Amino acid sequence: MKVVVTANGAGLDAAASPVFGRCPTYVFVDTDTMQCESVPNPAIGASGGAGIQAAQFILERGAQAVMTGNVGPNAFGVFRASEVEVYLFGGGTVREAVEAYEAGRIHPVGGANVPAHSGMGRGTGRGMGRGGGRGLGMGGRGGGGRGPGGGG
Repeated sequence: MKVVVTANGAGLDAAASPVFGRCPTYVFVDTDTMQCESVPNPAIGASGGAGIQAAQFILERGAQAVMTGNVGPNAFGVFRASEVEVYLFGGGTVREAVEAYEAGRIHPVGGANVPAHSGMGRGTGRGMGRGGGRGLGMGGRGGGGRGPGGGG
């Protein structure tokens, strides 16, 4: 059976990712042979609809089950319509996710476990402010130089 695990890197020993639509990598695993293929997420930079795009990509590649930390309602709807089960995996490696799946230690979810658009904007800041403020305050004691106590 071909399954997919959301991951933060390539291979069976990569850390499983807690996010679905914007995870860095999808690791497709043949559960009979444990052969895997790591594929970069083509939807990671999408301005919107990353979950739906990612779900369609996974279906096109033939995955029959999905293991991830979180899945939103739009992606879940795509999987439900295609009768592909989604399993929540709380952390560990890709190998551990597949082993938990094979051993029956994780179970399919009945719906999304995060709201729509929950993965947007996380971790994308670049800290480029460069401290350009000019500090144009106009007073001494306590403030803007106007009113009680403001300009002495």
